[in-house]
Amino acid sequence: MPIEILMPALSPTMTEGNLVKWHKREGDAVKAGDVIAEIETDKATMEVEAVDEGRLGKILVPEGTEQVKVNQVIGLLLEEGEDASALDKLSSAPLPQKKEEPTPVVSDKKQDLKVVPQPTTPGSRSFASPLARRMAEGAQINLQSIAGSGPRGRIIKADVEKALAQGSSIPIPSSLLSGYEPAYDIIPISNIRKVIAKRLIEAKQTVPHFYLTVDCEIDNLLKVREQINGRAEGTYKLSVNDFIIKACALALKKVPEANASWINDQIYQYKSADVSVAVAIDGGLITPVVRQADTRGLVEISNEMKDLASKARAGKLKPAEFQGGTFSLSNLGMYGVKEFSAIINPPQGCILAVGMGEERPVVKAGLLTSATIMTCTLSVDHRVVDGAVGAHFLKAFKELIENPMIMIL
Repeated sequence: MPIEILMPALSPTMTEGNLVKWHKREGDAVKAGDVIAEIETDKATMEVEAVDEGRLGKILVPEGTEQVKVNQVIGLLLEEGEDASALDKLSSAPLPQKKEEPTPVVSDKKQDLKVVPQPTTPGSRSFASPLARRMAEGAQINLQSIAGSGPRGRIIKADVEKALAQGSSIPIPSSLLSGYEPAYDIIPISNIRKVIAKRLIEAKQTVPHFYLTVDCEIDNLLKVREQINGRAEGTYKLSVNDFIIKACALALKKVPEANASWINDQIYQYKSADVSVAVAIDGGLITPVVRQADTRGLVEISNEMKDLASKARAGKLKPAEFQGGTFSLSNLGMYGVKEFSAIINPPQGCILAVGMGEERPVVKAGLLTSATIMTCTLSVDHRVVDGAVGAHFLKAFKELIENPMIMIL
């Protein structure tokens, strides 16, 4: 009997995903461990490996389909000795559908300014693939205005693309139009961007943030980094961020009250310092985790962080590599940002925002001199961490940053 290939749950919060691509075609041989498809989750695009051997007999959910429910049958795998006749005994799994809402229609004339949307006919319905429906909703195109070229007149992706090509402007709700808008493009929203938007709203609306800022002198750190890299002979190259990750982890061990989360009206205080590091990717950001960073050497942290960042930008991170951090770090110093305040990543209690190191005037022993200063701001969930605890954490962090030999020893 054919083996059902199910839509996998690739993260604890995943209830549906987008089937981006099939790596196998109908009739192809499949071995256990072969990559058969790519799935876009609420976190990243991941490869799905086969767990059984056989031949891909039928693809039930085509690539490009969005909002496929977890555990829905997406394909059928023929076992050894089975032929296509075995597929007739199984019914095809229905494609995911999305409730249609009335949407405006694209104007026939190309315009650069105001576009007047036209309402749809109440109670009318159009048949379209999930991807086409999604594209039409994002572009605010009335599906009834599109002629479908798919089976039984079904509207497919190519039909929506053709409709988009007929006009340079896409209508938006009249309540948002002033009448003087320039030409514009609507950017499709990925699952990752939707989740980021949802979590940021949740964090700002439900987490009582407060902020603590400290300036750290990093001249000693820069000298130590230069000396270490000078002896590496090209085998590794430490970054300032590697020292910051290590300092965060060691400070969390010194002040364990800051290494905590608020979950279900309880405080979870962690015994391991697992630092989530924000990495920019196409369409958003993700936070791969350097686990037990307090026990790792700087070179090991550096190598692992480079590997995690590379995987993140390629969309190849595994759930275990970006879930379960206890503290977050966001460093925008490499972009020339002097200082900023980051939004907490729930359920974590803290996130440290790090700006660039720059030469500033300072007073030492009553004399004016200069030093390389790096401004760091700790965003704190007041339900988890009080002001004094946050201050103690920053004091420990500052001491480590300004005396980097402590981290090496």
